[in-house]
Amino acid sequence: MSSIDEIRDTRIEKLNLIKSKGINPYPAESKIEITLLEIIENFDNLEKTREVKWIAGRVMSIRGQGGIIFTTLNDGTAQFQALLKKDSLGDEKFDFFNEVADIGDFIEIQGNFFTTKRGEKTIEASGWRMLSKSLRPLPEKWHGLQDVEERFRKRYLDALMSKEVKDRFIVRSKVITELRKILDESSYLEVETPVLQPLYGGASAEPFTTKHNALDMKMYLRISDELYLKRMLIAGFPKIYEIAKDFRNEGIDVTHNPEFTMVEFYESFSDAKKQMDFVEYIFKTLVKKITNTDKISYNSEEIDFSKKFAVVSYYDLFKKYAGMDDPENIEASELQKIAVNCGVQVGQNDSSVKLLDSIYKKLCRPKLIEPTFIVDYPVEYLPLAKKNEKNPKFVEAFQLIIGGIELVKAFSELNDPIDQDERFTEQEKNKKAGEADAQRKDEDFVEAMEYGMPPAGGVGIGIDRMVMFLTDTQNIKEVIFFPTMKPRNNE
Repeated sequence: MSSIDEIRDTRIEKLNLIKSKGINPYPAESKIEITLLEIIENFDNLEKTREVKWIAGRVMSIRGQGGIIFTTLNDGTAQFQALLKKDSLGDEKFDFFNEVADIGDFIEIQGNFFTTKRGEKTIEASGWRMLSKSLRPLPEKWHGLQDVEERFRKRYLDALMSKEVKDRFIVRSKVITELRKILDESSYLEVETPVLQPLYGGASAEPFTTKHNALDMKMYLRISDELYLKRMLIAGFPKIYEIAKDFRNEGIDVTHNPEFTMVEFYESFSDAKKQMDFVEYIFKTLVKKITNTDKISYNSEEIDFSKKFAVVSYYDLFKKYAGMDDPENIEASELQKIAVNCGVQVGQNDSSVKLLDSIYKKLCRPKLIEPTFIVDYPVEYLPLAKKNEKNPKFVEAFQLIIGGIELVKAFSELNDPIDQDERFTEQEKNKKAGEADAQRKDEDFVEAMEYGMPPAGGVGIGIDRMVMFLTDTQNIKEVIFFPTMKPRNNE
């Protein structure tokens, strides 16, 4: 039997002891009157008036001897010390605490407030009650969960034992709140679109498939919100956004999780250039709001958000970082060799555009530390973006890279239904040739476009990755509370 099993058996004995006295160890109602944070903020007045209050929280430590016990409670707002004295609490209540209470239990304590000789703010108990008896021990206080995989699997313990982890998810919440505030104040309307779709689209990715039994039809979890949000532009909603979960059936690495959070927003009568200015405003505003400064540290690099963001051409990156003289016209066979030589995994049927993208991700993107907009993408790269009128080989689009991570993809939205239909057809050819993540031909969307879609600028921002760089974390699992994990061998 493991030590954990032995501890659990002992705690179940204590649980049964509580029940044997006619006490419910999991009561529905708590008598709590004040949070621990409120106590700290109003302590001087509480101590002066000697008010008796009920408090509650999880037991984080128990220490003492003889007729005195100190315990630390945590209610999620703060930690606070409690003192249980045998001569003031009474033999029965004091001894019962000694018999049944463990670190990890939720209890409530009634008492008044004072400051110890060591200057510690404390509540002296005149009563206590069990609220939830824990059956398993918490991780050792000073080390928490040491196994990284275990941290991600048991995030509830990870956040409980590490203030840094908990604070990271508080930052995540603030990021979403501030992002929503920026969009709302800019007259965007928050909307909702289907998660379950008859045809996936809006990005180059493989979907998760499922089946609707009553309709006897295959369905997909969305890989993007884009095509439905564009339908809403057609419907006459000029400025819209959605903060949503998307799902892509792809590999897991430090910047990819199969389930992730995006914000997508679209503005009628706008374009990529206008949205580029807005995206820069969003990021500078968020950095200032979250960090109270214009500079942040990410992966040991200082990134300055006070300066104008850089703008570079996609093909120029290959000339600078991949040693290609003419990346625009290089043969696919040569790209295959370059990709293999730099350690990129390639498929036999990968197109030149996909090979270039793989090389870019390996050799170019990691070098872009300061905020950098990439423009002038080949038209095959983004089948939903409008062609550049001056050079139709390119599309009007941009990506934003910060700290070597892609955070934003945006473009002047294609609103020519004939052009869109042709590009969907090309994607279907790539699909049949073996390119698994080629985009699908959505004939219903093309039909909607034929009723007239306004020119528009659309933007997608990865919220998980945004939180990564705002919290200086290098693994996306650190900013997703419940990341997708491979089952243990015995599961």
